[in-house]
Amino acid sequence: MKKQQILLLLHVLFFLFMVALAAAAATDDDPQPLQVVMQVQQQQHSRWRMMVNTRSLLQAPPKIDCPSTCLVRCCNNWNNQMCNKMCNVCCSRCSCVPPGTGQDTRHLCPCYDTMVNPHTGKLKCP
Repeated sequence: MKKQQILLLLHVLFFLFMVALAAAAATDDDPQPLQVVMQVQQQQHSRWRMMVNTRSLLQAPPKIDCPSTCLVRCCNNWNNQMCNKMCNVCCSRCSCVPPGTGQDTRHLCPCYDTMVNPHTGKLKCP
């Protein structure tokens, strides 16, 4: 009896081993769990990059057309030539010119708003 039980047990273990081997072979075509996790992370990263502005804080701001923008800003100024000259200097450094012609919009371009003349200490940008 004991021999028959051992043989039966060996047959059952062999059968289970073969079933496990067949199951492992069937899943080889499927991506491994680590690969699936990496694919999901890459998809989430690409979605995140689409949602976030791609411009870094270290990159220079985009260039604007300074002459035409300053021409609009200085159109009502009593000293048009000086205004255009200083506005273009400020625009080339800041890549920003406040909209409109008045002083009430200066705060929209912080660089433009805070630039001062080193000799006089007065605001440099019109």
